[in-house]
Amino acid sequence: HGIDYDETFSPVVKPATIRVVLSIAASRSWPIHQLDVKNAFLHGNLEETVYCQQPSEFVDPSAPNAVCLLQKSLYGLKQAPRAWYQRFATYIRQLGFTSSASDTSLFVYKDGDNIAYLLLYVDDIILTASSATLLHHITTHLHSEFAMTDLGDLHFFLGISVTRSSDGLFLSQRQYAVDLLKRASMSECHSTATPIDARSKLSATDGAPVSDPTEYRSLAGALQYLTLTRPELAYAVQQVCLFMHDPREPHLALIKRILRYIKGTLHIGLHLGTTPIDSLTACSDADWAGCPDSRRSTLGYCVFLGDNLVSWSYKRQTTVSRSSAEAEYRAVAHAIAECCWLRQLLSELHISLTSATVVYCDNVSAVYMTANPVHHRRTKHIEIDIHFVREKGCFGTGSCFTRSFLSSVC
Repeated sequence: HGIDYDETFSPVVKPATIRVVLSIAASRSWPIHQLDVKNAFLHGNLEETVYCQQPSEFVDPSAPNAVCLLQKSLYGLKQAPRAWYQRFATYIRQLGFTSSASDTSLFVYKDGDNIAYLLLYVDDIILTASSATLLHHITTHLHSEFAMTDLGDLHFFLGISVTRSSDGLFLSQRQYAVDLLKRASMSECHSTATPIDARSKLSATDGAPVSDPTEYRSLAGALQYLTLTRPELAYAVQQVCLFMHDPREPHLALIKRILRYIKGTLHIGLHLGTTPIDSLTACSDADWAGCPDSRRSTLGYCVFLGDNLVSWSYKRQTTVSRSSAEAEYRAVAHAIAECCWLRQLLSELHISLTSATVVYCDNVSAVYMTANPVHHRRTKHIEIDIHFVREKGCFGTGSCFTRSFLSSVC
């Protein structure tokens, strides 16, 4: 570091951004294509001075001990992904695209009524546009600059199968789930109706350590990827991922239960409909003092663009909440932060929302705290979250709060 390379970070498009863009394309019946760049990392320009040995089949007989000065990036270099991203971003901007500030792997083109969105995940590209003519125009320019394959209509991206119908898009990881069951030797297991028993709580000290911690971590990580299109798995998977450092038999039993649930629900995926996308709605909830070891709470939220679920998360809170209202309020703060990011993203996509963002919360005290300085003695230690939520609710981001028991998603 500091000699052969400096910065190595290279962004990839966020899953929520993919779901938002696909929701827009489905709602507006836009064509969606996928492209694959060949040997993407070879396109990057190097800023550092890097030498390499001569390839064994191309050694210069007159100077066998000489080395090669690299002008372009190579696979294996630490900075190769970053160099490729910078090379692609520079060119796509020359075509009139702008890079989103909310997600730098999203590029937006707008010229009057002509709009196009491009999503970049390393060498995989999703391109959608307001017309087939515009889409063809962009792909022609990309082909002239990079060696790439136009795979036609979007059908398989990052291990996710995409099926388009008159009702919208259906995103499925069925084959990934089948392969995961086979890897875990559970292809013939009996299914179960739910992925987790909500009444039971996992402890870090219960049971004996598992015989193969590496296999546990591998299965937990694979399940995490499956939540890209299976939001109902997110809470159960979050629970098993809490014990990666010291997995025990009860934790492994939960992984097996999740896999048995998957066995019976291989047909489930994420549907992105064609309904209007003019509103943003969120639900938040918290499981107060749910951890039996630390008594920390778990928060959860989900965000809908129109009727389409585009973002969700479960997270163990970093501090102990002294009341259920405090735990719920922190969950509301996280949901609002996500909504603020999504509203900014939609603004950059030139999508106008016709109403304020409604955040549903089923705790009366938490709702009261959004508008009134109540319970100061019990809540004075969480004033940063309180001021953040009040500001967003009262002064112009368009968030408002409603008591609703429909938000019990944990």
